[in-house]
Amino acid sequence: MKKILALFALLVAAPLIAAAQGDGFKYSELKPTQPVSLEGKKIEVIEFFWYGCPHCYNLEPQLESWVKKLPPDVQFRRVPAVFNARWGHDAAIFYTFEALGVLDKLHRPFFDAIHREGLRTDNPEALAQWLQKNGVDPKKFNETLKSFTVQSKTRRAVQITTAYAIDGTPAMAVHGRYTVSVEQGGTREGLLQTVSHLVDMVRKGK
Repeated sequence: MKKILALFALLVAAPLIAAAQGDGFKYSELKPTQPVSLEGKKIEVIEFFWYGCPHCYNLEPQLESWVKKLPPDVQFRRVPAVFNARWGHDAAIFYTFEALGVLDKLHRPFFDAIHREGLRTDNPEALAQWLQKNGVDPKKFNETLKSFTVQSKTRRAVQITTAYAIDGTPAMAVHGRYTVSVEQGGTREGLLQTVSHLVDMVRKGK
């Protein structure tokens, strides 16, 4: 994880963000825009989150419902924001779940364990017990956590957090062009409504 923090410190300055407002919605515009892998095919929406963030946890039920109603031309993905070693460790846990094929099954229960049961992700024994209880071999989990694939994705999460000028969670980004914070959205509902508005803007401009 020290390598991840070193990379975070050496990254070039984040792009400028310009506060914008349209039709009563507040958001930020990224300059320059960020590349998206779905260019020309689907509109990319990213949620930046941290497992330890209570605001992210409280957003999750509404976000899950919102994602289920997204139109076919929108692709949603989560990116664990990374600001320090603790956040980097939790990002690696997210990508380990993904590598083991259990992310969809464990993402929400892991959130619940942290915020309802007081699970500390930096407590190896407690984490191992939770994993075993949820059908994951702790040894295999730790091996995967240290793997090149997971560490590479975690380093990439550091880069994306910086590239999108994210300074808190939850935050959302639309097609490499816009970002929205909870403060800008005003409420959890306002955040998602703003993202939907920005998706419409991107769709009309394509």
